[in-house]
Amino acid sequence: MNVHHTTQIQLLQVRMDKPVCFIDTDSAGKLRVQQSALKILEQIQQPVVVVAVVGLYRTGKSHLMNRLAGKQTGFALGSTTESKTKGIWMWCVSHPTKAGTTLVLLDTEGLGDVDKGDPKHDTNIFSLAVLLSSTLVYNSRGTIDNKAVMELQYVTELSECIKVKSSDEDADDSSEFVKFFPSFIWAVRDFTLELKIDGKDVTEDEYLDFALKLKHGTSRSVIEYNFPRECIQRFFPSRKCFTFPFPTAPENMSHLGSLASADISSEFLKVTDHFCKFVFHDSSVKRLKVGHTVTGRVLGHLAKTYVDTISSGAVPCLENAVIAMATIENKAAVKEGLQVYQSEMEKLKDSFPLELKDVFSEHQHLSSTATQAFMKRSFKDTDGKYLKSLEEKIIKLFDEHLCQNEHASKKRCEEILSSLSAPMMVKLKKGFYAKPGGYDLFCKDLEDIVNKYNSQAKKEVKAEEILEEFLKQKSVDSKAILQADKKLTEKEKKIKEEKEKAALLEQEIKAREEKLRQLEEKMEAVRQSNEERMRQMKEKMDEEMRLQREETERAMNRKLREQADLLQKSFKEEADVMRQEMEEFKRQNTESNRAGELVAILENSSRRHEEEVATMMQQRSVQMMAIQQMIVRSEAEINRAREFAAIVENSSRRHEELMAMMMQQYRANMMAVHSSNGCRTM
Repeated sequence: MNVHHTTQIQLLQVRMDKPVCFIDTDSAGKLRVQQSALKILEQIQQPVVVVAVVGLYRTGKSHLMNRLAGKQTGFALGSTTESKTKGIWMWCVSHPTKAGTTLVLLDTEGLGDVDKGDPKHDTNIFSLAVLLSSTLVYNSRGTIDNKAVMELQYVTELSECIKVKSSDEDADDSSEFVKFFPSFIWAVRDFTLELKIDGKDVTEDEYLDFALKLKHGTSRSVIEYNFPRECIQRFFPSRKCFTFPFPTAPENMSHLGSLASADISSEFLKVTDHFCKFVFHDSSVKRLKVGHTVTGRVLGHLAKTYVDTISSGAVPCLENAVIAMATIENKAAVKEGLQVYQSEMEKLKDSFPLELKDVFSEHQHLSSTATQAFMKRSFKDTDGKYLKSLEEKIIKLFDEHLCQNEHASKKRCEEILSSLSAPMMVKLKKGFYAKPGGYDLFCKDLEDIVNKYNSQAKKEVKAEEILEEFLKQKSVDSKAILQADKKLTEKEKKIKEEKEKAALLEQEIKAREEKLRQLEEKMEAVRQSNEERMRQMKEKMDEEMRLQREETERAMNRKLREQADLLQKSFKEEADVMRQEMEEFKRQNTESNRAGELVAILENSSRRHEEEVATMMQQRSVQMMAIQQMIVRSEAEINRAREFAAIVENSSRRHEELMAMMMQQYRANMMAVHSSNGCRTM
């Protein structure tokens, strides 16, 4: 009987007709995450592409985000000199080009609003946009001149507002930002210049590179000029630029969201379409520092962690966030994996009792499925603590279901025997066997019951054990009938009694052998489940190491290009600094302890498996010893029965010989008497 079931975890999609507030400030001015937004994200089990837009207030950020959502309206569009969007707003939509992925759009509060009281508020909003997004869109107006670059001062403060590692709070680890920061898009609105440099036509990206070009020199003014440009180049792994012309006439700008396409500049629509296609195609799924794919649920946890950290006055740390996420997700992964196993095993109970091979087969299948569900959600389970927890919980459930299957098998076996022995019970009550020859009749009826039972219950888990109990119960009736049977001599009764003892012992041995066989089958099932678990674990660790290598390689390639560019432009000192950063990347990649972690986890799991097998082997040895002792007892009982039978036979033969001699003597005497009487008559 194959009872495998297909278990699938549905990836929930959330339909949002409009954006909701994601992060705002409380009455004390501290940032907070809206619970309603977290509930929405909690339902999204798909990977997410997170696009955040930042920029000065009143630069048209919200309009771009509406277009990415495929809508004309949604995010609030302001028409006054005050910032319309407050905090960070969120809109989750199905990704238009990546199946099974959710596009999360984050529209941030305009930077530089004069009405804000907290001078660090803008920096915190900018930092959150960087931390939460996989693509960061910086929106500005006019041109990318020095004023525009200097207005992006927030990027220069990131090294003080974000930490990669928690080990040394004072250390500057901003060189590693390139590994984890989002891709960067500079959207220049209301652009009216020609894309030319020194009279030559250039692309938008070349225009951005020119605007970020460093100056030679060591004066204070040069250092101040270069600093934000160096930060942008060093922190963001890829950079892209789009220049948008005026969308419409100035008098129509106040109601841009309600304008028909015919009233909007065709060139603006063309660039907007190009911008949207690029974002859809090139924006990658959000990943954590360890390469783990971020789902909507994880994004919500991340936002809560970062916001709570900022509100407490501390600096958000990527490493700490990963540890916090790992704890939350690994606990949930254990629960999810266990739910997969438990729900399907509960369905299996409806089919109990089953043959052990069917229960073991389903256990192996569901154990593998549960491990897959765990592996899909878990990450950074470096010591295998949570996988071990799942294993232990599954084994406990497995043992419980084995007991329930045994109970169902016991009940069925008892019902079979009750039905088959019903006529015998009637005969016993009527005293049918209380007569000469009754014992042989009882034994024949009992033999018929056993034969029919073995035919009907041969696949039952408890078949031999229940039969053993039944025969022990009937031995009481058997002894009473045997002793009352006047057809049998005492010696014959003794022989039959010894034979019955041997038969009971033989059945007890069969029951023990049945348990031993079942234990060996369980050991094999555990071994196969462990091998499958090890295979899945190795696959996951290999995948994590691959993602880590790719993460480092992307950062290295970006650094190499930056270094080559600096050398070409004669910035040898900056190129040397970048070379040192690349050497550090290589060292970290070489010293990665993921392989060591894999070995440790495999060793721990292997050790646990060996302990389980050792326990079961000990049980097996105990049962084998008990069986051997019973076999010895059985052989002794049989030998005693044979010896007694031989003695009885010898005694019977001598008795018969004596009787024959006596009969012969009797006949001789009778003949002598007859002969003597004849003589006297004559």
